[in-house]
Amino acid sequence: MTTKSELRRLREAAGLSVREVARLIGESHTNVSYWERSGQIPRSDVLLPMAKTLGVTVEELLGAPKLRRMTAPGGKTRQVFDAVSRLPRRRQQKIVEVVEALVAQHANAREA
Repeated sequence: MTTKSELRRLREAAGLSVREVARLIGESHTNVSYWERSGQIPRSDVLLPMAKTLGVTVEELLGAPKLRRMTAPGGKTRQVFDAVSRLPRRRQQKIVEVVEALVAQHANAREA
Protein backbone atom coordinates (compact mmCIF):
# COMPACT_ATOMS: atom_id res chain seq x y z
CA MET A 1 0.00 0.00 0.00
CA THR A 2 1.20 3.47 -0.69
CA THR A 3 0.63 5.02 2.74
CA LYS A 4 -0.05 3.78 6.22
CA SER A 5 -3.42 5.51 6.29
CA GLU A 6 -4.69 4.22 2.90
CA LEU A 7 -6.33 1.08 4.33
CA ARG A 8 -7.87 3.15 7.12
CA ARG A 9 -9.20 5.70 4.61
CA LEU A 10 -10.77 2.94 2.51
CA ARG A 11 -12.28 1.31 5.61
CA GLU A 12 -13.74 4.58 6.87
CA ALA A 13 -15.08 5.41 3.39
CA ALA A 14 -16.90 2.07 3.50
CA GLY A 15 -18.38 3.04 6.87
CA LEU A 16 -16.89 0.06 8.69
CA SER A 17 -15.02 -0.35 11.95
CA VAL A 18 -11.83 -2.39 12.28
CA ARG A 19 -13.81 -5.12 14.05
CA GLU A 20 -16.48 -5.19 11.31
CA VAL A 21 -13.86 -5.57 8.59
CA ALA A 22 -12.12 -8.29 10.58
CA ARG A 23 -15.37 -10.21 11.07
CA LEU A 24 -16.35 -9.89 7.40
CA ILE A 25 -12.99 -11.16 6.12
CA GLY A 26 -12.50 -13.81 8.80
CA GLU A 27 -9.45 -12.24 10.40
CA SER A 28 -8.53 -10.98 13.82
CA HIS A 29 -9.16 -7.28 14.45
CA THR A 30 -5.57 -6.99 15.64
CA ASN A 31 -4.37 -8.08 12.18
CA VAL A 32 -6.53 -5.45 10.47
CA SER A 33 -5.36 -2.81 12.93
CA TYR A 34 -1.72 -3.83 12.35
CA TRP A 35 -2.10 -3.56 8.56
CA GLU A 36 -3.60 -0.09 8.98
CA ARG A 37 -0.93 1.16 11.37
CA SER A 38 2.11 -0.39 9.71
CA GLY A 39 1.22 0.00 6.06
CA GLN A 40 2.09 -3.67 5.55
CA ILE A 41 0.29 -5.45 2.74
CA PRO A 42 -2.12 -8.13 4.02
CA ARG A 43 -1.48 -11.75 3.02
CA SER A 44 -2.51 -12.62 -0.52
CA ASP A 45 -5.40 -14.80 0.68
CA VAL A 46 -6.87 -11.76 2.46
CA LEU A 47 -6.60 -9.22 -0.36
CA LEU A 48 -9.67 -10.25 -2.38
CA PRO A 49 -12.06 -10.62 0.60
CA MET A 50 -10.82 -7.31 2.00
CA ALA A 51 -11.23 -5.52 -1.34
CA LYS A 52 -14.78 -6.88 -1.70
CA THR A 53 -15.63 -5.89 1.86
CA LEU A 54 -14.36 -2.34 1.29
CA GLY A 55 -16.02 -2.07 -2.11
CA VAL A 56 -12.78 -1.51 -4.03
CA THR A 57 -10.57 -3.52 -6.37
CA VAL A 58 -7.46 -5.34 -5.19
CA GLU A 59 -5.48 -2.86 -7.27
CA GLU A 60 -7.04 0.07 -5.39
CA LEU A 61 -6.36 -1.71 -2.10
CA LEU A 62 -2.70 -1.95 -3.10
CA GLY A 63 -2.61 1.76 -3.93
CA ALA A 64 -3.14 1.83 -7.69
CA PRO A 65 -5.26 4.76 -8.87
CA LYS A 66 -8.90 4.00 -9.55
CA LEU A 67 -9.71 3.76 -13.22
CA ARG A 68 -12.19 6.35 -14.40
CA ARG A 69 -15.32 4.94 -15.95
CA MET A 70 -16.81 6.36 -19.10
CA THR A 71 -20.47 7.22 -18.92
CA ALA A 72 -22.93 6.50 -21.69
CA PRO A 73 -24.23 9.47 -23.69
CA GLY A 74 -27.11 11.10 -21.84
CA GLY A 75 -26.38 8.82 -18.91
CA LYS A 76 -27.49 10.99 -16.01
CA THR A 77 -28.70 7.84 -14.26
CA ARG A 78 -25.30 6.22 -14.70
CA GLN A 79 -23.58 9.30 -13.24
CA VAL A 80 -25.81 9.21 -10.19
CA PHE A 81 -25.24 5.50 -9.64
CA ASP A 82 -21.48 5.92 -10.07
CA ALA A 83 -21.65 8.51 -7.28
CA VAL A 84 -23.74 6.11 -5.18
CA SER A 85 -21.13 3.37 -5.70
CA ARG A 86 -18.61 5.55 -3.85
CA LEU A 87 -20.80 5.82 -0.74
CA PRO A 88 -20.43 3.50 2.25
CA ARG A 89 -22.20 0.16 1.81
CA ARG A 90 -24.91 0.94 4.37
CA ARG A 91 -25.90 4.10 2.53
CA GLN A 92 -25.79 2.25 -0.80
CA GLN A 93 -28.23 -0.33 0.57
CA LYS A 94 -30.68 2.37 1.67
CA ILE A 95 -30.58 3.92 -1.81
CA VAL A 96 -31.12 0.50 -3.42
CA GLU A 97 -34.18 -0.04 -1.21
CA VAL A 98 -35.67 3.32 -2.26
CA VAL A 99 -34.99 2.71 -5.96
CA GLU A 100 -36.43 -0.82 -5.80
CA ALA A 101 -39.59 0.53 -4.15
CA LEU A 102 -39.95 3.20 -6.85
CA VAL A 103 -39.45 0.65 -9.65
CA ALA A 104 -42.02 -1.68 -8.07
CA GLN A 105 -44.46 1.21 -7.65
CA HIS A 106 -44.02 2.15 -11.32
CA ALA A 107 -44.51 -1.46 -12.43
CA ASN A 108 -47.72 -1.70 -10.35
CA ALA A 109 -49.02 1.56 -11.81
CA ARG A 110 -48.46 0.28 -15.35
CA GLU A 111 -50.37 -2.92 -14.60
CA ALA A 112 -53.39 -1.01 -13.30
